[in-house]
Amino acid sequence: MPLPFEFDYANPDYCKVIKWRSDNLNKLRTNPSYTVPLLKSYYKDNPGQFITDWGWTFNPQAARENTPSMIPFVLFEKQDQWVQWAMDNWKNGRHGITQKSRRMGVSWLAVCFACTICLFNEGVTVGFGSLKMDSVDKLGDPSSLLEKARMFLSSVPNEFLGNFDVRKNAPHMRIMFPDTNCIISGLSGNNIARGGNLSLLFLDESAHLENQDFIERATSFSTNCKIDISTPNGTNNSYYRRLKADDANVFTYLWRDYPGKDDAWYQEECKKIADPLIIAQELDLNYSASVDFIVIPPEWVNAAVDAHIKLDVKPTGSREASLDIADQGKDLNALAGKYGIMLEHLEIWSGKDSDIYASVERAVKQCIALDYEVLYYDSDGLGSGARGDARKINESLPDGAKVRNVPFRGSGAVFSPLSQMIHGRKNEDLFLNAKAQSWWSLRLRFLETYRAVVEGLPFDKEKIISISSSCNNYMKLITELSQPTYKTNDNGKIIIEKMPNGARSPNLADAVMMLYAPHSRGWVSAR
Repeated sequence: MPLPFEFDYANPDYCKVIKWRSDNLNKLRTNPSYTVPLLKSYYKDNPGQFITDWGWTFNPQAARENTPSMIPFVLFEKQDQWVQWAMDNWKNGRHGITQKSRRMGVSWLAVCFACTICLFNEGVTVGFGSLKMDSVDKLGDPSSLLEKARMFLSSVPNEFLGNFDVRKNAPHMRIMFPDTNCIISGLSGNNIARGGNLSLLFLDESAHLENQDFIERATSFSTNCKIDISTPNGTNNSYYRRLKADDANVFTYLWRDYPGKDDAWYQEECKKIADPLIIAQELDLNYSASVDFIVIPPEWVNAAVDAHIKLDVKPTGSREASLDIADQGKDLNALAGKYGIMLEHLEIWSGKDSDIYASVERAVKQCIALDYEVLYYDSDGLGSGARGDARKINESLPDGAKVRNVPFRGSGAVFSPLSQMIHGRKNEDLFLNAKAQSWWSLRLRFLETYRAVVEGLPFDKEKIISISSSCNNYMKLITELSQPTYKTNDNGKIIIEKMPNGARSPNLADAVMMLYAPHSRGWVSAR
């Protein structure tokens, strides 16, 4: 929620926040009988603002930097979005899943949200469940969930607490709110499944729970709003299957969403963690990280975000777009646009209650609006009829507005079969089809970019790729790009698996793959 002044999350001035809060508290206390009821009514529907106005959080790692461990909890944009999402789920009785990178403070956020709705709403029952009891509640241990709640409530002005007393109303595994008849309960192990009748249930690190199927069946009768919060733990569990369900209500909280966590922070974390599997899963949200032969590793993808800025390369060249066409059901249409080496536009929309003609028409109109000269489209499967649609649409446009439509057939023959993308191997001998070759071409761009950005090696500025952080949906693209895996068939040709372990189709990544495909360019690489 916004403050009335600029706040630099990377270099926060908490003294200014504390003074602002102190001034507000003094004003509130000049006429509390009038001001407090108004604020309580407002905070009932705006819990994020209450947290920013009065909440505190605890960061034990700050001590080594000679800064206070207890600091004002000032929500940034992604945190405020999560609070609104959680509020909507609770009000509308929907389950949800929050997939997150490690050390993002989502547990603190969930606890503060739960305390706030219990302060200002009547008869709410909230459960917090985790694998171990000590993770849920251990008196005096701020790493446990309910102790976080006690710390948060202890910092709230008395005007909003009413008769709540942390010494009387917050015993082990319970926090009771006498003025509103609300309660927060701690649950652990298989007892999570015996949560009773809950308004809202949070499952912390639910991908790491034991007996997930049993807990899922049991908790479905305990509440109509269960919110899972977890870092990834591979693909062979109930959490992953629910995350990838067609109707999943997912909130993604990637480390890049946190102000101040930039590429330098990421590289430092990689040094600390060292294990590539943990990095891929717990920082980059790559559920298939344990699978060998990922086409584009997450660290390569991260290095490419704003690479044109990092490497001081001015994008030049053609302006082109690509369309991955969806059906009328669960899948999404995806449109990607680039200016030279820079990916600058990402757009997705549902094909439900529509048709392929409407999708192609929308893509062509966007190309005209964004000055893209060429539109590549997937001509396999559903897209096979797009050629005629694109021709009709172009015929209806003025001559100066026409977009050149180029089909991309991933199942077709490789481009420039006698050329070499890998030194010593002809394209026709190395790749099964155009899709495999195009994914490999994209892999080589990301590798070139990674070596330039992270390793500081010389690079060909025409063979890198830069993902502009200013375009919508780039976070979703980041997670999709590292999903496809590769292997070789009996003839030694590379084949691509876009949806390993039953994952959903990576529509945005497919569009980007088509956009940077070698097409008829047939360049040679020594990689």
